[in-house]
Amino acid sequence: MTDYETLKENREFHRAYSRGKHYVSPTLVSYAVKNRRHVVRVGITTGKKTGNAVRRNRSRRVIREAFRPLAVSVKPGYDIVFVARARTPFAKSGDIRRVMESHLRSAGLLETEARGTGRP
Repeated sequence: MTDYETLKENREFHRAYSRGKHYVSPTLVSYAVKNRRHVVRVGITTGKKTGNAVRRNRSRRVIREAFRPLAVSVKPGYDIVFVARARTPFAKSGDIRRVMESHLRSAGLLETEARGTGRP
């Protein structure tokens, strides 16, 4: 079972782009916007500038794997969209995780204590 849902509809992504705060790095762009549900929803996009289909798929896999350990510590009630950039397919998931953690911390979305683990 996952601790988050995925964004699927175009209007959900556009809502994050237009109303959300964005955080930029050379490997990842993150958008965060509050939602009316009490669950974290995550969307991942990769554009053609990222490369061919193989590179775009790798970018999505790397971003998804980088978010997995952070999912339990993200505050519920937010939509988060991660956009891959040209350098993303060449980065390791650990590098992306550090960038992602920095973006989420800047947005104030990381809880100090992870939910369900009992660890700080």
